[in-house]
Amino acid sequence: MANKILSPRFITSASKLLECPSADCIEIAILGRSNVGKSSFINLFLGKNGLAKSSSTPGKTQLINFFGAEYIDESKTLAFKIVDLPGFGYAKVSKGQKREWDKNLVEFLSQRNSIKLFLHLIDSRHTDLENDKSVADFLKGFIRGDQSILQIYTKADKLKNQEKMRFLSRNQILASTNLSEPKITPLAEVRKIVIDKALEG
Repeated sequence: MANKILSPRFITSASKLLECPSADCIEIAILGRSNVGKSSFINLFLGKNGLAKSSSTPGKTQLINFFGAEYIDESKTLAFKIVDLPGFGYAKVSKGQKREWDKNLVEFLSQRNSIKLFLHLIDSRHTDLENDKSVADFLKGFIRGDQSILQIYTKADKLKNQEKMRFLSRNQILASTNLSEPKITPLAEVRKIVIDKALEG
């Protein structure tokens, strides 16, 4: 039996820890620089177009968005949440407002014990950007022993087949919203890797 995602749904948005829903199941946090394709990846992963909305101004929305679903395969059924974190970079706000956002985000990530996996989305065309190095350093500052980090490379449809093979030969996860795109990591495999990694904690 192939794996499935059941009952994908939006739960709520929060700007700080006190506004967040109850931590009653495993949570998978998704982060990356603005414009990396987080909303598209969430819709792809959960199998529901339009569930996660893209902001018309990259980096402007600084809410934490929660989505719920159930994962089912031949051996288990698992309730989980996707936690969509604000994008890094691009935000046209004051330094004071940015400091407040950063404070709320660090408080949330360091105290939300239900987060077991961080998915760091990276644009497959630009794998060496300072913003992505900052994300990695940011996570290493507080990650716990029961948490993992997994990198997923997005926008594979923008690559040539030879470029895609370089990612796949290194066992890196290469994702595209076009499911018929050749030489990418199949969606069912992406889901299995992510869920299994989240359960390791």
